[in-house]
Amino acid sequence: MPILNKDMTLCISLSARPSNNGTRFHNHLYGQLDLNWIYKAFAPTNLEQAIAGVRGLGIRGCAISMPYKEDVIALVDEMDPSAKAIDSVNTIVNTDGHLKAYNTDYTAIEQLLASNNVPTGYSVLVQGAGGMAKATVAALRDAGFKNVTVIARNEAAGRALADQYGFQWRAALDGGPADLIINVTPIGMAGGAEADSLSFPAGAIDAARLVFDVVALPAETPLIRAARAGGKPVITGAEVATIQALEQFVLYTGVRPTADQVRAAEEFMRAQ
Repeated sequence: MPILNKDMTLCISLSARPSNNGTRFHNHLYGQLDLNWIYKAFAPTNLEQAIAGVRGLGIRGCAISMPYKEDVIALVDEMDPSAKAIDSVNTIVNTDGHLKAYNTDYTAIEQLLASNNVPTGYSVLVQGAGGMAKATVAALRDAGFKNVTVIARNEAAGRALADQYGFQWRAALDGGPADLIINVTPIGMAGGAEADSLSFPAGAIDAARLVFDVVALPAETPLIRAARAGGKPVITGAEVATIQALEQFVLYTGVRPTADQVRAAEEFMRAQ
């Protein structure tokens, strides 16, 4: 990375509990590509002021994580179809003070379902109803999954999400098992009150054919560890983080790194 200088382009992330994943991934790619850019993570105390700072300071790119993916919509100037279709934002690109919002979470989920050859005939339980859940449920619908149930304690949010895509809603994990279980809540996330908790009960994990946790930190969440211990194939939040961060990098810089460069940045990100 170049020595800090006045001409550097700044990109940031905003999250209630920021990790080093994006910081390491983006900065490593900047170094490989000899870009005079720098990336820094923040935990804002006031979202509106933070987005005003993005605009006023000319910050080029801003990644948006839990719990701001929906609240930030009112603060941007334009919604790309990728974000508008699901009313959820994880990326903002600043072009001369004009803030355009995107969603690369959808792209990550879509690619991982395809690359893992997940049968669309699988029954699916998606736990959560926030911004990441919207991207996940939309990707499932567009991939051709039919038997999907949204699990959410918030009935209004859960029902609305399920109804939007023609799926079912339940308030709790008290029904039958599913072939694919997906956690899109902060349960199991490092630094949170439920960092050591399982997002699905042991019975649901045992019955599943595939376990998917979108939580990226730690790379091995309690759910992923339990699934691996039971011999289950898994898709991890670290994989989601790599794909969505890569697409953000392209939106910010206009440069698409090679597969080898992405692999090196991913290895650097995970070696923290």
